[in-house]
This record gives sequence, structure tokens and C-alpha cells, in this order.
Amino acid sequence: MKIGVIGSMQFTDKMLEFCEKLKELGHEGFVTDLHKAMIGKNSDEIEVIKIDQKNNKDAIREFWNAMQGADAVLVLNYDKNGVKNYIGGNTFLEIGFAHVLNQKIFGEESGDKINEKS
Repeated sequence: MKIGVIGSMQFTDKMLEFCEKLKELGHEGFVTDLHKAMIGKNSDEIEVIKIDQKNNKDAIREFWNAMQGADAVLVLNYDKNGVKNYIGGNTFLEIGFAHVLNQKIFGEESGDKINEKS
């Protein structure tokens, strides 16, 4: 299966780890191409990059295009800023995109267990 890994870009490293886990399981995991700017950055730097990408690089449409032809999304909704199981605006939209595209929606729990949500 071709699976988009989605969630807050604060967790880019975890998203990339899941792409590797999916590959080990025989799947093709992918994240936004805009992730490269986040690698090695702290959370304050990532927030600045995210705002720039949303406003100047059409981040939402970039991932919409990447989702075409995919089979599913895997939502990584970790706790963020004191909010348990945080899902931000972009992730919420991407879940909706997956629904409209008739893709499966999976959620991650406990670090390595993948559960189907719909």
C-alpha cells in the first residue's frame, strides 16, 4: 500500500521513522516534500518554517497533490502543547482529503501499533 504519514510537523522525525517501518512491512510510506526544511530544527524553528510554508509554499495543496493515487493515510496524533492526541488544522484537512479520496485512515497508538480507523 502507498500510505501518507500525517500529523504535526513538530513530529517530522517520528513521521520519517514510520515511513521506514512501513517500508519494512512492504508498504510505501511518504510525507510532504516540505518536511526537509524541518530536519534538525528545534520546535520554535519548526513553527516559523510551518507558517512560511503555509503562507508562501501552498503546503496544503502540496500534500493534496502527493495524496493522489495513495491507498491510505496514517495519522500520528501525539500530545502537543498540553493537548492530548493533538490534531491540527492541516492534519484535519488531510484526514478529510483521505476520506474524499476513499483512502483508508489509520491511527498510530503505543509507538508501534497501527490501527485502522475507517
